[in-house]
Amino acid sequence: MTGNPRETATQAALHRLIWPMRLTLAGLWAERIARAFWPLWTLVIATLAVLSFGAQDTLPLEAVWAGAVLVLLGLVASLVYAFRNFRRPARTEAMARLDASLPGRPISALTDTQAIGATDPASLAVWQAHLRRMAARAAAAKPIAPDLKLARRDPFALRYVALTALVIALMFGSIWRVASVAGMGPGGADAMAMGPTWEGWAQPPAHTGKPSLYLNDIKEGALTLPVGSRIQLRLYGEVGDLTVAETVSGAAPAEPASEPAQEFSVARNGAISIDGPNGRSWEIMALADAPPTVSSTGEMERAADGQMNLPFSAQDDYGVTGGQAVIALDLAAVDRRFGLAAEPEPREPVTLDLPLPITGDRADFSEVLVDDLSKHPFANLPVTITLSASDAAGQTGAAAPLKVVLPGKRFFDPLAAALIEMRRDLLWARSNAPETVSLLKAVTYKPEGLFRNERAYLRTRVILRRLDAEAATLAPEARDEMAEQLWEIALMVEEGDLASALEALRRAQDRLDEAIRNGASEDEIQQLMDEMRQALDNYMKELAEEAQRNPDQQQSENQQTMEMSSDQLQEMLDKLQQLMEEGKMAEAAELMEMMRQLMENMQVAQGQGQGQGEGSQAMRDLAETLRDQQGLSDDAFNDLQNRQPGQGQPGQPGQPGQQGEGQQGQGQQGQQPGQGGQSLAERQQELRDRLNGLNGLPGEGSERGEAGRQSLDEAGRAMEEAERALRDGDLPGALDRQAEAMEAMREGMRDLGEAMAEERQNQQDGASQGEAFGRADPNSQRDPLGREPGDSGRIGSDRNLLQGEDVYRRAQNLLDEIRRRSGEQARPESERDYLRRLLELF
Repeated sequence: MTGNPRETATQAALHRLIWPMRLTLAGLWAERIARAFWPLWTLVIATLAVLSFGAQDTLPLEAVWAGAVLVLLGLVASLVYAFRNFRRPARTEAMARLDASLPGRPISALTDTQAIGATDPASLAVWQAHLRRMAARAAAAKPIAPDLKLARRDPFALRYVALTALVIALMFGSIWRVASVAGMGPGGADAMAMGPTWEGWAQPPAHTGKPSLYLNDIKEGALTLPVGSRIQLRLYGEVGDLTVAETVSGAAPAEPASEPAQEFSVARNGAISIDGPNGRSWEIMALADAPPTVSSTGEMERAADGQMNLPFSAQDDYGVTGGQAVIALDLAAVDRRFGLAAEPEPREPVTLDLPLPITGDRADFSEVLVDDLSKHPFANLPVTITLSASDAAGQTGAAAPLKVVLPGKRFFDPLAAALIEMRRDLLWARSNAPETVSLLKAVTYKPEGLFRNERAYLRTRVILRRLDAEAATLAPEARDEMAEQLWEIALMVEEGDLASALEALRRAQDRLDEAIRNGASEDEIQQLMDEMRQALDNYMKELAEEAQRNPDQQQSENQQTMEMSSDQLQEMLDKLQQLMEEGKMAEAAELMEMMRQLMENMQVAQGQGQGQGEGSQAMRDLAETLRDQQGLSDDAFNDLQNRQPGQGQPGQPGQPGQQGEGQQGQGQQGQQPGQGGQSLAERQQELRDRLNGLNGLPGEGSERGEAGRQSLDEAGRAMEEAERALRDGDLPGALDRQAEAMEAMREGMRDLGEAMAEERQNQQDGASQGEAFGRADPNSQRDPLGREPGDSGRIGSDRNLLQGEDVYRRAQNLLDEIRRRSGEQARPESERDYLRRLLELF
């Protein structure tokens, strides 16, 4: 049998499978042990994690014993589960698993015998070929990895929870704490004879960020600990063998303690000693937690929009956790004149939270307190700012009060500044209400040239009437509401939308001039310079568009004119900014006045033939409707101004009529003297019907034209609301709606005017060359053939020569060049004669 070649080949093939089979068998052992014993080792790992955290040292002894009983029961149950589910793997199982991993199960084939045809040479040859093939496949066998997945048996992943807890316990706890369990039972001292007889830990407060110290690893001597550190000691063995004495907790002196578990906190300098076998002592130096400090690191700055910027720094030995800035009125430093002469109403200080770094160390940092208190009653008044910081220990450190003027928004328009001052007086004390009423009456007595914004004027008059009626019994809520409205009106005057680019430019010039004279900050001047540049650009664009809308307009040939490009204007602005940066405010004011005169002289006259095209009549009708709406608004305001405080609403039965309105309204179409508010409503209805009936408006289908029509629709809706308010007797509401209607009409007129100009430009661009042939247009620069004249043959040009200090150098260079060319003999005689005539002229 042993000499049979077939059996020898089979044995050789099976011999090569010894190690793959053994490794597969080992995997089966690991797989079945893991499936049977996973509850056991999960419970053991969880118990080690709990003991490493020191739960047995902090829990009561009864709880520790109860936990030990539960753990013991769990271990018994786990062992029962393990032995019931564990089945020892056999060698044949490993061979079968290995055979199943190969194609055709070659290991089984090698152990098979030929049942029939063993004497047939052909059949035997086929069988041997089959065995050789199976032997080759079996030679490629590799060990099969075990299946250690336990998800189906442990759906809650308890094994991972226990393992994670053990890793954390080893990182933040101590494996030595496991041994403390032995000291809790009888004979524990004997079990610990070869190990430590005590253990101790020092845990600094959490806010210090200091790590816990294992006292067994610290030698005797001086030891520095933060105040508040918690000392935990565990004594093993017989009670009384080890005693603890300490003088750091501040408790009354007592006999040395011998309890197995002791705990106290470090409150002062002192000593800790453990007396007994392997005892140890330390001299403790208690490191007190210093209170934080905070201080300002620079001058308070005011941004252009009135925002406050206060740099500060804060320090603490372990880190700042919070801070505040308390802003209180410095009444002693207030200039008690005018509206501030009255006794102020009490106001609570303003408390702001100091900004803290989001990331990084808070032990020493610098930040900037940024806030906008422009609308607060303390704005632009002397205040004291007290900075304070706190740490995690509850300690607070404060800086010396900082005496400053609380930044607020500066108003450079005189009217806006006056309104803000009235608002300040009203917020200072309600007793200033009568004086504020008198000032508002003086301001609005003759508004011509003072109020650029009509809506601001109307709203000011409405507040005047309300404040006049409630001055004697002004409530705090009403006072605050009126102060908010005065703030909005001041913003409208200072920064509000204007009817034209020229008005916007004049406002920017006035604000910049006022800022130069009042010594504004660099940020404020820069912002005003940017406003003026933008307003100048808009005005130049409007002039260019106006020139395109009036192509037939030209100046007389004998009229003296001065040309100035936008680049030259920008150069003047740059020169103005340079003078202000150098501190030459007097020269800057002179240059500002020169620019103002230049802007006033930049005017575009209306052509005589303008307005004869399609849509011009509709535009004239729209302008007339706007003028009538303005007149109606004036009459409504006069009616409101002449109404007595205790008088009823106009138009109501049984109330006296408003004669002021009728008198002011004489001369208006459909307005008779003595008529009441109902006549105003009828006039408003008539204007709305007239607006809705306009036909032939330009720009139909264009973007500008549609925008203008949409603005007119908004004006119609505002007129309808104003008419309803007039019928209800709500004159303040009617004035607001009328102001909205007029603004919408102006916007619509601008859009429609631009649309009409675009139509004319398109018509001119679409005209054929044949129509322009031979046309003698006096306003055109082209010759009769429609060509632009060249500069050849002309002496001089329409353009300005160089401006500035280079003009004389350039003129001298030109004269030198003319002399040089006139002296060149190679040039034609006619050219040299021409150059000599030029020299005679100059």
